[in-house]
Amino acid sequence: MTPHSVEELTEEVLSGRFGTAGVEVSVGFLTQQGVRHAARERSYRNHVLSLRVEDAVGSCAVEPGEISDEAVLDYVGMPIRELLRSPLLPVRIAALDAYLQWVRPHRSHAEEVVIGRGNSLQKSLHRAKSVVDLLPVGPGRRVLVIGVVNSLLQHLRERGNSYVACDYKGGETEWGEPVTTDAVAALGDCAAVLASGMVVGNGTFQPLLDHARATGKPLVMFAQSASGILPCFLGDGVTAVSAEPYPFFWLDGGPSTIYRYRQEAC
Repeated sequence: MTPHSVEELTEEVLSGRFGTAGVEVSVGFLTQQGVRHAARERSYRNHVLSLRVEDAVGSCAVEPGEISDEAVLDYVGMPIRELLRSPLLPVRIAALDAYLQWVRPHRSHAEEVVIGRGNSLQKSLHRAKSVVDLLPVGPGRRVLVIGVVNSLLQHLRERGNSYVACDYKGGETEWGEPVTTDAVAALGDCAAVLASGMVVGNGTFQPLLDHARATGKPLVMFAQSASGILPCFLGDGVTAVSAEPYPFFWLDGGPSTIYRYRQEAC
């Protein structure tokens, strides 16, 4: 049965649906990344909290300074069941993500896609194509893109899809288009939604899920944050997931692996 929300999924884990949640975090770390691809005019940065449980690493994007180095050290050795009750949402998401990837590994449930060796732009474009190919809408349909990644927008343009770009930070796309900060206001004008897993970590996932459930509108997720969580909503709101667990494609010039899910909940 598909959970109604991430909070309900968390309670299911705590109640033992997937087994014991007493397993402890063995490694915790923060990753800070800044990038400007060759031939691109704009740069961006990411901060990510990651927690390791056995052979799985769960992650959640955070704002700069939201999680201190000292706090990350405190999480090491703590049971997942305690971190799932943390007052900090990103900590709960990273812990839940790690746990679900451990009990339900991507490699056993999804299509493995290798992003080939290349420079940062080449790998970004390769990943973007793999993500955009999950959208079940044809040319001419408008897509709401939440979490602006210019490589995704480039592939949508090449497919003939118009889009509304949305991001908390606002600003402009690589092509000078305005970026809205209000995703909910844009939902009605778009035929599909392509959203970053960051929406799980900042608490804005539920309105998107509710809208997709109410309208049947495709909701495709590209997830570094919460990659192990989002497949649990497949077939009941979420249409497809591009799951990208740590290490992320931008950390290395060599081959990287992402996992693609379609329409089957955990």
